[in-house]
Amino acid sequence: MTTIYVPYHLDERLDGLVDEPADVTVIAEFPEGPDIWGRLAVLYDRVADEVSRAESPVVISGDCTTALGTVAGLQRKALDPAIVWFDAHGDVQTLETTTSGYIGGMPLRVLVGYRPELIADRLGLRPLAEERAVLVDARDLDPAEAEYLHGSGIRRYQLQDLELPDGPLLVHVDLDVVDGAELPGLLFPVPGGPSMRDVLAKVEEIIATGRVVAVDLACTWRPGSGAEARAFVQTVCKAFGKEPNNFRTQRDH
Repeated sequence: MTTIYVPYHLDERLDGLVDEPADVTVIAEFPEGPDIWGRLAVLYDRVADEVSRAESPVVISGDCTTALGTVAGLQRKALDPAIVWFDAHGDVQTLETTTSGYIGGMPLRVLVGYRPELIADRLGLRPLAEERAVLVDARDLDPAEAEYLHGSGIRRYQLQDLELPDGPLLVHVDLDVVDGAELPGLLFPVPGGPSMRDVLAKVEEIIATGRVVAVDLACTWRPGSGAEARAFVQTVCKAFGKEPNNFRTQRDH
């Protein structure tokens, strides 16, 4: 297992998200100018390079958009995993539907093919078929997101009812999937979610299948907060490090 730490929320440098040093820390020199997609492309290209070289990568960052780099990196090493996306939010907004303009609400939509010219083409990121993505415990959806998900191939599940896609898996966990009352310090807390214990148990259950090729952890809390969530991150890393992986490529051995 290789831990890859990306201390950013979008293009904002953060410190103090995690307690223990990672195997690799990804830092970027951003180009000047107003193009945030260009800045993110620089950062996520570096993430993708590290993931492509890593054995059983665990990517730890401050937001969900970093998953674009994680998936691009897996594809660079000839892996095309399905995605299990744990998140209290849908992350399927678009520039045309968002009312806030927040890019962190769009990564799952980008992964399934939305406007590849924004960033996917720059990363060499191939679109994932909607049917290869599952969204777990998303309960805070804007009307446009709910409408899109109703007609899309992305499957939605509550934690206890989750059915996994076939083949290799990327497990993405935004820690705000946990009930907001249990995790102080979250940037976007949402009430009514599962407990941290139940989320952790489900993630460990998925890892135990041996089909997980990478884990992507979005530490969406304020730096210096989230002691309980940081312990969650450590536990997931330990669980993933112990499990054999049945989908490693020849390059990984």
